[in-house]
This record gives sequence, structure tokens and C-alpha cells, in this order.
Amino acid sequence: MLKMAIMKNRKTRRTKAIRYVLMAFLSTTLNGAVNASDAGFTNPILRGGYPDPSICRKGDDFYVVNSSFEYFPGLPIHHSKDLINWELIGYGLHRPEQASSAVNLVDVQSDGGIHAPSIRCHNDRYYIITTNVYSPPEPGVPTQMVNFVITADDPAGPWSQPHVIEGAPGIDPDLFFESDGTVWYVGNHAPENPAFQGEGEIWLQQLDPTEWKLIGERYFLWRGALKGAIWAEGPHIYKKDGRYYLLIAEGGTSFDHAVTVASSDSLTGPYIGNSRNPILTSRHLSYDNWVNSTGHADLVELDDGRWFAVALGIRSDIARRSNMGRESHLIPVIWEEEPYEWKAEKLTWPVFAPSSGRVERENPSPFPGTRQNKPSTFVDNFDQANLKLDWNFRRVPKPGLFSLQAREGFLRLYADAALPRNRGRASLMGIRQTESDFEYIAEMKFEPLHEGSQAGITLFQKDDNYMRFTVEQTDSGYRLAVHVREARSEYENSLETLELTDYQGRIQLRIDSSKSSYALAYSLDEGKTWAEVASVPGDKFISQGYTGAYLGLFALSQQNQPGDFADFDWVKYAPRPRF
Repeated sequence: MLKMAIMKNRKTRRTKAIRYVLMAFLSTTLNGAVNASDAGFTNPILRGGYPDPSICRKGDDFYVVNSSFEYFPGLPIHHSKDLINWELIGYGLHRPEQASSAVNLVDVQSDGGIHAPSIRCHNDRYYIITTNVYSPPEPGVPTQMVNFVITADDPAGPWSQPHVIEGAPGIDPDLFFESDGTVWYVGNHAPENPAFQGEGEIWLQQLDPTEWKLIGERYFLWRGALKGAIWAEGPHIYKKDGRYYLLIAEGGTSFDHAVTVASSDSLTGPYIGNSRNPILTSRHLSYDNWVNSTGHADLVELDDGRWFAVALGIRSDIARRSNMGRESHLIPVIWEEEPYEWKAEKLTWPVFAPSSGRVERENPSPFPGTRQNKPSTFVDNFDQANLKLDWNFRRVPKPGLFSLQAREGFLRLYADAALPRNRGRASLMGIRQTESDFEYIAEMKFEPLHEGSQAGITLFQKDDNYMRFTVEQTDSGYRLAVHVREARSEYENSLETLELTDYQGRIQLRIDSSKSSYALAYSLDEGKTWAEVASVPGDKFISQGYTGAYLGLFALSQQNQPGDFADFDWVKYAPRPRF
């Protein structure tokens, strides 16, 4: 009876899946090419710096978590009902005390911090497991890989304090919940006898989920499928029809990035690689393909038996790169049995993007009839009790950095004497740049007490790569200044200065990005007229590391002259997608 029920359930799910595929096919065929206005969707599904996506499902709800590296709050979590429209609902690391001790985001180095999380739901409880990569500032002290788990009853939070897993080397861990009730830690490390420099190995060990300790024997599963490909990492294990599937990333997170898969009839191995590996990559395509570096995937099964994957990729908007860095994309997945007649046991494997084998920009909707919302304008009038979720800081901000209560309807940003620097915490906050073309405006009231204090807007990639567009008090009044620090340069350059003879304490500052160039302008009459100050090439802020660009607010004071601040009335960010 049980076997018959299982077979009936599988048949029902297969019928649903076929119906959805046919509906999507007919929708695409009858309507022609899918575009943003049809019942389809455009990749990426999470636009802006949202790399290393991991996905889970509970009922009709989907959740994605992404790497956040040195940013705070960390571990952004999005929710969706249809896989194509996503809402930011919270962060896994949302309290300073979660990120100020064993997990250190206070003085973490650039491109350190939170790497490649995995989100899972088990028995109505949510788990995120991830790594904090921290290099102590003391010379000669080795980098620390702090692997930890946080839990929550609601993915919107609150999330627990980190449970650090001792004795767990490597990065990019995953949790696998076996049907017998055991919990398993899946990680990577450098093997004892590597065949080549940079070789990685995936390992597995049982985890006690009450004491958060590794127990029992450690099993070494797989070193990857691509000959000479470095960094076997990002492992995820799935169980389907009694077999286990190990999905990993290989080749590094640039143009050679790839997804490969292996399978075993036992959780602990041995694992056999798919002869058609890699199953997702852009390494075989032109460097000028619309998206490159695709990889680091995670799979999710729908209620009707269909499968999809989320994976990262980099849009080739500017010189084969982009200012947004690595973003999250959605890919359909089917499972196919091997056709080889000579094989005694024919294995079944996942096939990514079965019609093309690559991440496509335009796609049919996973649920026919649903439409993807167009990228919307972000406006913050600072009239809420708490800061909107979109705002991030580079590292855990200093206490008292800003206030939403000091002046009603304004965000007050207190000036600090620090410029952006590695491990530093400047008076700086921002939202993600989500498109290459956009308009960003902020209205500011700024009347400091001390000469040399300045405040305004900014675009920043890293501690050593940013642009500041500020109002500065001088000995004779006020002036506008544009400062640019190019990637990996030691100092910033003053690009432009302009005396503000008619400044009365209130100003609008604008960055308008078009044709791969940033135009900076200001208005003293509430946006009625604008005067352009400078134009900065967009390629000066191409993502060079793990994260993308942010558009933000900034305030600077001179040393030993505290007390100055800027009041921001509102901020508006209007993206202009290049569909």
C-alpha cells in the first residue's frame, strides 16, 4: 500500500511538472520572444551585489540567502512566492553582538567576512551555515575560518547567536538532514596530498545539533571533476530517489567558474562524477557573453516535482565586467537518465538550462501567468522609526553613527574623522547599485560648526575604491568637492572643486549614470535647475573583488573636532535597466 501511494504521488507530481512545462512552452511560442512585459522573467533575479545564492523552500514560500562579506547587517534574506519577484525580509546577522566576537565584522579585512552561506529548513526550523573569513591584523597570524550556524523559527528573524563549529576547516559549509534524523556537516579543505596547487576536497562529518560539535568519522568525498581546476568548494548534498548528489563549484569565481556534480548510493561515498561535467558554466562562451563567471549553484525542488537552480553570474556591462559584481540568477533544471545501453546501471543526473545549457537573460516564468515586477525606484524619506532594510554599512558601524530621532523626518549622520580604509569604520552607509544606468539623488541640510567638515553622497566599491561628492566648509564659506580613489591606489585624488557662493545650508546632490559614465550635479533650488560639476568614467568602479558597488551617504570631520553632522531629508535611487 505504501509503495502504491508513493508511486501515485510521484505520478501526480510528474503530471503537474509536464503541465507546467507545456504551459511555459506554449506561452513562449505563442507570444514570441519573452521580454520583461510578457509572462516571463529577466535574469538576474536579485540585482546588485548578491553573490553565492543558496535557496530553500517551505510550502509555497522560497527563501534565498547570499554572501555579504565585510558588510553589516550580514546574510541578506529574500522571500518569494514565484521565484522571480523577491522581497528583502531581513538578515541572518542583524545585531552587533552577533558579529562582534567569535564572528568578527568589526575590523574585518576587505573581501573577508561572510562567505557562501547555505540556508535549509528542517522540521519548521531554519538554519544558515556559513564561514567568517578573518585575517588578524597582527603580522604572521594565520587567517581564521570561523564556520558557524545560526537558527530561527522565522526566516525574517530574529536569528540566534552564532554556534561556532570547532575543528571544521575550510569554507562554504552546508548542512544535510538525513531521513534517519542525523545531521551532517559538508565542508571543503585543502587535501593533505594535493595533486596540484589550489586543489580542494569536499569532506563530510556528522554534527550534533544540540552541542554543535562534530562527531564520528570524517569522510572525504570528492576533489572535483575538472582536471587542474582549482578550489573545489560550495558543496551541497541532495537526496533524490534514494541516491545522493553532491553539487559543487570549481574553477574559481571568475571566467573559469563552473558547477559540477557527483553521485553515490551512500551518503558517505564513494562519489562518481557526471561524465558531462561541468553542468553549468560560461567558460566555453565568449568573454563578451551577456553574463560570465556563472557558477556556485544551489537546487530547489518545487511541490510539483520540477527543479530550479540559483547561481551567481557577472553581467558584462562594462569591459566584460560590471559595477554590480556577482548577482543571483535563476535556471530551470530537469533530471535525465543516461541513455547508454552498455551500462548495467544507468544513473540519473541534473541538467541545467536543458534547451541551451547556459544562463539566459530572458526566460519563461516558472509559474505561467506570473509576471516579474519591473525594477522599482527606491525612496527613503526617513520617516520610519527604524532604518530601511536596504541600508548597509562597511563593517559593524560605530555606536551612535546615525539617528532617525534627532530631527523628525531626517536621517542625521554624525561626522567622523576617518576616511574609508581597510578594517576601518567611516561615517558611511549605502544601498546596492542594481543597474549600470541609474539616477541617485539625496537632499541634505548641512551647516557644520567646524572648518573642514564635509558631507554628501558617495559611490563605493571598497575601502580603496570610491568616489565622494561633498559639501565642505572652508575659511571663506562653502565649496563642492569631488574626490576619487581608484582601485588599489594609496591615496584619493581631488577631481574637482567649486565654490558655492549661494549656498544657504540646503542642497540636492545627484549621480546620474549613463553610457558607462557617472555625471555629478547639484541643485540649490530643490531640483528645479541642475549644474553639472564633473563626469567620472564608470570603469573606475568595476567590481574587482567579491562585492558590488553601493550608493550612499558620507560625513567627515577634522581630527579633534567632533559634533558636526549632516541631516538628510530624503534619498531616491531610480534604476534604468538595460533590457
